[in-house]
Amino acid sequence: MKTKAQSQAAEKRNPRRCTAFEGMRRIASGNLPAVALSTKKVLDRGLRGPVLIFDDVTSEQIELDFRGSPADVLNRIKESEAIPEVPPPDGNGPRGPGRPRLGVVAREVTLLPRHWQWLGEQPGGASVTLRKLVDEARRANEGKDRLRRARESAYRFMSAVAGNLPGFEEAIRALFGANHAQFAQSIEPWPHGVRDHARKLADAALAGADEVGR
Repeated sequence: MKTKAQSQAAEKRNPRRCTAFEGMRRIASGNLPAVALSTKKVLDRGLRGPVLIFDDVTSEQIELDFRGSPADVLNRIKESEAIPEVPPPDGNGPRGPGRPRLGVVAREVTLLPRHWQWLGEQPGGASVTLRKLVDEARRANEGKDRLRRARESAYRFMSAVAGNLPGFEEAIRALFGANHAQFAQSIEPWPHGVRDHARKLADAALAGADEVGR
């Protein structure tokens, strides 16, 4: 009962969603604490295939420490996902008048002299102008960036789990070629857990390809 309560509390604090596989079999999907508990049960019963946990958005593999009890596993997840509190830069005193801090980060930027000259002539100076240019570029390329991330996520998962399955290469070509019908046909013979997860990831990429027209 204690473990269930800890799991529910951890899920509220950790909205990160993921999916776990034992070989080609899908173990569980959901919030990280819940998936971790289901995965630990499989591990404690003894392995029949490699166990991998994937982030549902990026398909990056999530490494967890399953030693000890279920409560130990949940506590480690809680500690790893915790966001440290950062004290105010000026201590506890009240803020004075002036513009609020934007959380800017200083890094080196290398430009040609003519670039610096042009930036220096813009209203607000180089920093303000660069921020505006970056924001404009982000808005202009939002659709393409979303498509790229979706394709990379689908490819990352498929390469890790389905790389040796028949139709893998055809499915990858269909994914990057935005060929819906060919993709569905290529993955149809795959184990249903792998096939369904690959399809879910690819749907975002294929929909993004339709949106940007490529």
